[in-house]
Amino acid sequence: MTTAVESTDRSRKAEQADRTRANLLQVARSLFAERGYAGTATEEIVQQAGVTRGALYHHFRDKRDLFEAVFIEVQQEMRERIGEASRNNPGEPWDKFRAGFDVYLDHSMDPAVRRILLLDAPSVLGWERWREVDASLALLRAGLTALNDLGELDPSMGVEEVAHLLRGVASEAAHMIALATDAGETRRAVGHTVDRLLESLQA
Repeated sequence: MTTAVESTDRSRKAEQADRTRANLLQVARSLFAERGYAGTATEEIVQQAGVTRGALYHHFRDKRDLFEAVFIEVQQEMRERIGEASRNNPGEPWDKFRAGFDVYLDHSMDPAVRRILLLDAPSVLGWERWREVDASLALLRAGLTALNDLGELDPSMGVEEVAHLLRGVASEAAHMIALATDAGETRRAVGHTVDRLLESLQA
């Protein structure tokens, strides 16, 4: 029979484990964003996190596994902001869709998004795994399905085909902004072009 003391002890250990994992993610995210995956050593991560190498490997298989966890965390934050922007936009359905698209493009100028999501993830995770964990297609599919259900999407176009094509547009647009010498000007130019493309999809 489990005693109250044993239950409390397990709870404390679980909380400590959660704090350790969160700390590792925070430190790794900062280093990956600043120096990139290749420029970040595992030893530096554990030193800055104030934990042992064993603690890191208790939570993550290796540095690549830690990077994937950081990638998913950064992507989830972006996904939440995209959803919030769409929900809070007071305009028409396509205005809400554009608002989410704009958030994605805006965040391509964020150092963590730029380095982790756009530049390092495809090579570190591998093409297939990167596409598997990338949430952009699901977001686009959901948004386009909603537009289609409202009769707002050109009926001659299929949701799945448009979602895949817009995923490519979003990815290339974000890379252009992330790699540009003048990110602000490139963001404005790319945004204008994306707006025209989205207008062509309307019913």
